[in-house]
Amino acid sequence: MATPGPASRARRLVLVVEDDPAINQAVTDRLAAEGYEVLRAFDGPSAVELALSRPPEVVVLDVMLPGYDGHEVCRRLQAQRPVPVLMLTARDDEADVLVGLGVGADDYLTKPFRMRELVARVAALLRRVERAAELVRGQDGAALLLGDLHVEPATRRVVVAGAEVHLTPTEFDLLVCLAEEPGRVLSRDQLLARVWDWPGASGTRTVDSHVKALRAKIGVHRIRTVHGVGYALERGTLS
Repeated sequence: MATPGPASRARRLVLVVEDDPAINQAVTDRLAAEGYEVLRAFDGPSAVELALSRPPEVVVLDVMLPGYDGHEVCRRLQAQRPVPVLMLTARDDEADVLVGLGVGADDYLTKPFRMRELVARVAALLRRVERAAELVRGQDGAALLLGDLHVEPATRRVVVAGAEVHLTPTEFDLLVCLAEEPGRVLSRDQLLARVWDWPGASGTRTVDSHVKALRAKIGVHRIRTVHGVGYALERGTLS
């Protein structure tokens, strides 16, 4: 069902998928208070059916669900149409996080989480989608050619050694951020501010997990780790 938000704000549609009624209600109430229209689902099949009938602009998705789990829900949603997904997980386990990122999730929060952080991450996901739409509408977005790695910001396409690679919106934005300054080390705080739009936030695990997922798709050797500092796209990938 839909939950109305204040009439004074633009209504963005969010799908909340969480089988715990208390958490589902708390997330729904907070997002509605922030001005979002909220659809609610409590299991995997209902979530996919609801997203098909009313496509959301962003999905808040629990991993552990009846019917089929959040990873399968994410896989099916992304097969219908690309949609930003914020995954909720009860386990702070890197393997679980990487599985989620691998099936198309853009970000994740570990339970218990602060509602303020969840709202901030939903807003950041929507802002990234808006920026991508602006590029597609014709704003500057020159292709970045780095050896056999081709990145096209305007169309959000990535080609590695002649083969197109599918990246989530967050992975793509992270790659562009690194590719715009090849060889330069960007700190985790800089990446959080530029890619996630969280200046001053603490989320090094978020950055590390996304870098690992990105490496799995474009090649481990392309991104250099500077321990205690951050990451750089290797100049060795340049032609």
